[in-house]
Amino acid sequence: MNNIRLEIKNVSKNFGITKALQSVSFNINRGEIHALIGENGSGKSTLTNSLAGIYQKDNGTFILDGKEINPVNQVEANNEGISIIVQELGTLDGLTVAENIFLGHEDRFVKIGIKNTSAMNRRAGELLAEYGFDRIKPSDMIENYNFEDRKLVEIVKATYFDPKIVVIDETTTALSREGREELYKQMNNIRDKGNTVIFISHDLPEVLKMSDTITILRDGVYIDTIKSADIDEDGLKKLMVGRDVTGKYYRSDYDEEISNEIVLKVQDVSVPGLISHISFDLHKGEILGFGGLSESGMHEIGKVCFGASYDREGSVSLADGTNINDIPTAISHSIAYTSKDRDNESLVMNQSIRDNICLPSLDELSNKACLLNDKKLKEFADKYAKQMSTKMQSVNQFVSNLSGGNKQKVVLARWIGKDSDILVLDSPTRGIDIKVKQDIYQLMDKMRKSGKSIIMISEELMELIGMCDRIIIMKDGKINGELKRSKAMDENSLISKMV
Repeated sequence: MNNIRLEIKNVSKNFGITKALQSVSFNINRGEIHALIGENGSGKSTLTNSLAGIYQKDNGTFILDGKEINPVNQVEANNEGISIIVQELGTLDGLTVAENIFLGHEDRFVKIGIKNTSAMNRRAGELLAEYGFDRIKPSDMIENYNFEDRKLVEIVKATYFDPKIVVIDETTTALSREGREELYKQMNNIRDKGNTVIFISHDLPEVLKMSDTITILRDGVYIDTIKSADIDEDGLKKLMVGRDVTGKYYRSDYDEEISNEIVLKVQDVSVPGLISHISFDLHKGEILGFGGLSESGMHEIGKVCFGASYDREGSVSLADGTNINDIPTAISHSIAYTSKDRDNESLVMNQSIRDNICLPSLDELSNKACLLNDKKLKEFADKYAKQMSTKMQSVNQFVSNLSGGNKQKVVLARWIGKDSDILVLDSPTRGIDIKVKQDIYQLMDKMRKSGKSIIMISEELMELIGMCDRIIIMKDGKINGELKRSKAMDENSLISKMV
């Protein structure tokens, strides 16, 4: 029996002058987890979005189980047996959990033109319970849930109907350790049933651990397909970037003293239902890490420091006594913030790369008459977009057309251009490829050496260990421990205080 599930033949896709995919051809088998890797902008998401009906390819064919398919939307793709969990949010505000799960397939709950909402909620509740997500309620509005819980709903939405192919695009970066384990379990279940997972991830150890086969793309071109057992992490890096990746990755110092100068003081801060009585100091030239499980409250810390938690109690203040109670005050006093949910909280999606990068620096870029010069704005945006190696047609391109990793580069370019003294970075390397991660780590190290202060919130334990002077561990909305930088620290040191 032919074991090929999907034949990808000469698939091409252009966005303006950008050749996102150039005659890509390879096969994917039944009963395998097939990883798709490459640097940001290599074409991974473009290929899978074309397969799932989100984009329309320009040329080439997809052949599923011997039949050519051309889905024009996700519902058609679902009907062909293909589903996708996208990198950013794939659920819609204004709908309930159940309505999101069955979006496009509501007809199964309709009789004589009337939707049976109770039947839909009942079936959604059964599915959520089967997946172990029964704390998520079918009748709740989806916007009542955080980023991770919405991702868990997407897992149910994408897999409950036993599709032939499930595309998982950078989903693990949005999940906590428990969420990842649940996703891994579902991936293995799909494979064990004889179906197929296409798995996109920048986490190379994760790719090697979870996948059976790996295909590499580079600049929209097919490079190679190999068995996971036949290659190591260094080999993958070389195939991804076309050369050996050398040089420093994490920091190598362990004996540097932290300055006594306090630049930010958080005192007895609480946010109802999220964090309780949190106090800490951030020092000049320090990288202070926050780790914990997704529901620990650590992501709220970033919003607190940026004045974005409007029901906050307690105080956040600078060395000069300025209280940070709102976002304009934070920006005007040289505090930067990058959110984990970049599409909804860090970027203006329907604006250009130029506008997004220049936005917090408009006061500095305007003249004495408060007028803005197009040439000056373009030069400013060009400088910092290129410093972050953003793959783009030009800075006039809409940021919504960029890959997830390149969107993150725009977010970081914005604050590098602003030259902020305090940077609050929530999941700064989420969806970023191995080479750009290295660049970001080196940039953070350079910033701290120049006297900048950084708060890094991350679920990636190794980057906390590798980059931070101190790590505060959060649990159940409270501080549950603090660790200082040392060679002896390992992941277990952090995990023991997280669980």
